[in-house]
Amino acid sequence: MIKNAIVIIVSLLITMINDTKAQNNPVRFTVSQNKISSSVVSVTFRATIEKGWHVYSTALPPGGPTPASLNIELSKGAKAEGGLTFEGNEKSAYDQNFMMTLRFFESSVTFSQKFKITGDDYHIKGYLEYAACNDQMCLPPDEVPFDFKGTAPSASTAAKQATVPGGSPAGEKATVPGDFVTGEKEATAPNDSVTGEKEATVPGDSVAGEKDTLSTTALTGNPSLWAPVIDELKALSDDNDASTDKSLWYIFFIGILGGLAALFTPCVWPVIPMTVSFFLKRSDNRAHAIRDAITYGIGIIAIYMTLGLAVTAIFGPNAMNALSTNAIVNIFFFLLLVFFALSFFGLFDLTLPSSWSTALDKKASATGGVISIFLMAATLAIVSFSCTGPIIGLLLVDFATSGCYAAPAMGMAGFAVALALPFTIFALFPAMLKKAPKSGAWMNILKVTLGVLELAFALKFLSVADMAYGWGLLSRDTFLTIWVILFALLGLYLTGVVRLPKEGRKRRPWLSIAAGIVSIAFAIYMIPGIGGAPCKLVSAFTPPMSTQRLHWYKGEEVKARFTDYDEAMTAAKKEKKPVLIDFTGYGCVNCRKMEAYVLDDDSVKARLQNYVFIELFVDDKRDGIGDRNSAIQREQFGANAQPFFVQLNEWGNPIGEPMAFTTDPLEFINLLKY
Repeated sequence: MIKNAIVIIVSLLITMINDTKAQNNPVRFTVSQNKISSSVVSVTFRATIEKGWHVYSTALPPGGPTPASLNIELSKGAKAEGGLTFEGNEKSAYDQNFMMTLRFFESSVTFSQKFKITGDDYHIKGYLEYAACNDQMCLPPDEVPFDFKGTAPSASTAAKQATVPGGSPAGEKATVPGDFVTGEKEATAPNDSVTGEKEATVPGDSVAGEKDTLSTTALTGNPSLWAPVIDELKALSDDNDASTDKSLWYIFFIGILGGLAALFTPCVWPVIPMTVSFFLKRSDNRAHAIRDAITYGIGIIAIYMTLGLAVTAIFGPNAMNALSTNAIVNIFFFLLLVFFALSFFGLFDLTLPSSWSTALDKKASATGGVISIFLMAATLAIVSFSCTGPIIGLLLVDFATSGCYAAPAMGMAGFAVALALPFTIFALFPAMLKKAPKSGAWMNILKVTLGVLELAFALKFLSVADMAYGWGLLSRDTFLTIWVILFALLGLYLTGVVRLPKEGRKRRPWLSIAAGIVSIAFAIYMIPGIGGAPCKLVSAFTPPMSTQRLHWYKGEEVKARFTDYDEAMTAAKKEKKPVLIDFTGYGCVNCRKMEAYVLDDDSVKARLQNYVFIELFVDDKRDGIGDRNSAIQREQFGANAQPFFVQLNEWGNPIGEPMAFTTDPLEFINLLKY
C-alpha cells in the first residue's frame, strides 16, 4: 500500500511541476498574422527573453538542444513558402552543457513563416517549437500555437479575421506568457484618462488550447481599459516590506509549534535523555559535553533548514504563489496529508530504510569531532521520521503554498530550533531531566490528535481543488459539518469517552481532558456556521460564503456585482462609478480571512456601495477563467499575489493606492477614495 501511495504521490508531483511551469516561463511570445502581398501572408512570432536566458536559433547540429522550428498541422488553401526565418542579434558561442558551438538569441528575436494563399478561403494551424536555457539549466522544449482562418487577401482590402487560440482578430498580436495570452493591440486613452498612448493588452488564456470566453467589447469599445497601469500603481503605492517581515516571523513561529509537537512524540522524546547522557559520558569534562550538545543542536537546525531550502530550490521562488492556487497541487497535498494522518492513527509505520540510519550510526562511531556529531543529528532525523515526517509534511505544504519563497527555509528553521533546543538545555542542566515527563500513553494520544488535525487541514486542500474545477462537492456548510464531526470526535477521544482498539481504560491525563473540552467547545462554536453564521475564527480555511447552501443565519453577505472585468467596466462607464477589483482565489487563506474580518464589516459594506465591485478568481479552472484573471492581474497591474485590491476610474486608470492583505477594516476604509 505504501509503495502504491508513493507512486501516486510522485506522479502527482511531476504533473504539478509541469502545470506550474507555464506560469514561470522566462520567454514571452506574441503571435500575429500579417499581409505581405495580395497572395502572401506571414505568421510572425515575436519573443521577449528575460535577462540571463537565451532561445536557440534554427537548424542546429544534431545532438544539441531543440532548434526553433515550425510544425504545420493544417494547411488548407495555403502553402508554406520557404522555411522559418528569423530577425535578431544572433550570437554564436561554445556551450559547455552540450559541448558544441551553438547559435542563440538573447533579449529578443522574431521568427516568421510565409504562406502563399492558393484558395478563396484558407486555414493554417500549427505551432512554433523552441528551447530556452540559462547558464545553469534548460527548460523542456515549449510550443507556441497559431490557428488562423481567412479569405484570400486579394478578395478584400480589409484586414481579414483569423482565429488565434483565445480569439484575437487577424493582424493583432497574442501575448504569450509561458504558453499564450490573447489579444494585444494598440490603444489610446480617452480625453479624461491619462495622457499619451499606451500598449493595451487584453489578457486571455495562459494555457494553450483552452477557450477564451472573455468578451471583446473592450477592443471595439474602449481598448484603453486593457492598458497596463503598473507604473501608475507604483507611483501611488507606499512600498512597505513590513508585512513580508511579519509573515516570515509568523511562519517561523508556526515552525516552532510544529517542532514542539514533534518533540513530544514517542520517536523523539525518549531519545533526549539517552543523547544527553551520551554527551556527558563521552567527554572528559562538562564543558566539552555542553559544546558537543550545542553542536548537535546546530546540526539538527542545519539538516532541517537544508530541507526547507531544497523545497524552494525545487519549485523556485516564482512558483510559490502558483502552488497555492493550483488545483492539481491541492489534490496532491490532500492525498499526502491523508496518507500522513493514517500513519499517525497507526495503520502503518512511515519509516525510512533502516540501512540509512545504520550506515550513519556506524559512520558516526568511526568518525571523530564535529563530523561525528553532525552524523548523529542526521541519524536522529532518520530514525524519528515515523513521527516527524507527517508534521514536516504538513508544515512544508503550508509553507510552500504561502506565496513567499523564503517560507520553507524560515519555517524549517523554527521547527529545528524547537526540536534541537531541549537537547542543549538538558545538556546544560542535566538535573532537569529528572523533572521531565516520562514516556507513556500520552504520546499516543498526541499522535492521534495530530492525525485528526492533518485530516482537517487535508480537507481544506480538497476544497480548493473542488472550487477550482466547480465540482460542487464541498460547500461551506458541508465543509463545516465535517469539521464539527472531526473535532467533536477528537474531543470525545481526548476526554476518554471514545477510545481506539487496544487502548486500556486508564483515566486520561488532566491536560488531555482539558484539551478535549476545548475541542468540543470548538465544534459547538462552528455549528451556527453550518447555517451561514460568519465563524470568523475558521474563515481562513473554509470555502467562501458564496458556496453556502443552508441559510439559517440572516446576516447580509458581501457579494461582488461582477466576476468579469469587461462587463464590470462597461457598467462602471454607464453608471459613472469608480471600480474596485478584488483579485482573490479559492485556495487563498488570507482572502477568506479578509472577507470575514474586513469586507463583512458594516462600515466597509457601506463604502463598497460607492463602487462597482468586481471579484476575479485567479484559480478558477473552468473555461480558463482563472488563467485569464491571473493574466489581467500580472499584465495589467503588475501583481501576482492575492488578495489584491485595485481602484480604477471608469476609463481603467488607477485612482488610489492598491491594497493587499489586512484584517483592520479602518485601514482598508482609509485607502478607499470614495
